[in-house]
Amino acid sequence: MAKKSQAGTDIQKVRQQNAKSSKGQYGTEFAAETDAQQVKKQNQQSETKKQKNS
Repeated sequence: MAKKSQAGTDIQKVRQQNAKSSKGQYGTEFAAETDAQQVKKQNQQSETKKQKNS
């Protein structure tokens, strides 16, 4: 039988969910939608603008 907290929460299930979320599921999800080359290009343009303005 699964351990339950006083509130009736399945402790083992919560631990499993926490372990999943800490493994970076979200990080990889967003990384798949990010074009690394585009980001690098934008960062470089931003740096160039900063240098011109200072």
